[in-house]
This record gives sequence, C-alpha cells and structure tokens, in this order.
Amino acid sequence: MTTGGASVRVDAWLWAIRVYKTRSAATTACRAGHVRVNGERVKAAQPVRPGDELRVRINGFDRILVVKQPIAKRVGAAVAAEAVDDQTPPPPPRELTAFVPVRDRGAGRPTKRERRDIDRLRGREG
Repeated sequence: MTTGGASVRVDAWLWAIRVYKTRSAATTACRAGHVRVNGERVKAAQPVRPGDELRVRINGFDRILVVKQPIAKRVGAAVAAEAVDDQTPPPPPRELTAFVPVRDRGAGRPTKRERRDIDRLRGREG
C-alpha cells in the first residue's frame, strides 16, 4: 500500500505506521512541535521521503524513525513494520533511573516531618 508518488504527509505516515492512534493526534503533535524531520520542526503537511529521519517526542522521550517506504493508508502491522526503521536507543535500566517518591492521592500536604524527610532524600538539607 505505497503511494503513487515518492512522498506522503508526515502526519499520515505517522498514523499509518501506528506511532499515533489517530491522524488528528499526529497532526496535533506536529502542531505542538513534537515532530522533527531531519532536525527541523515541521507542519503536518510536510512531505516525507524514503531516507528521512524523524524524531518524535512521546511521553518525554524521543523516538528516532527512518522512513523506508512512504505509506498513506493504515495497513497491517507487518507492512507497517517494513515501512520504518526504528533507531531509538533502548531505555536505561531501571536500576540507573532515579526513584521518585509518590504520595497517595488524597493524602494532603506533607507534614513538617515528611517534608524534611523528602528534602533529605533529595539532598536539600539546610
């Protein structure tokens, strides 16, 4: 299911390869500046061609995708996987990431003792 031409809209391509669930979500991400083609922020109608590198920011992390084949319509997962080369580095192991303490929802503001413990944990002793 490739297009007749050598290029396709970036929002349609991101939707077709299943990066975003809907095309409007892909368009919104482009409008917000979360999509870069070859290092440049793009609008949703920007054409992508084979060999272009896309950096897509999702949940605070960048995915690095290289266009292998321009696809304009939603296709099966196997065809979608053939149309993209995912060069995203693996996430760091959980042991190396910092632990963020989470308070229970509805627990209210921390007490003075809890705040001091939080400051000590974060290294802000004063």
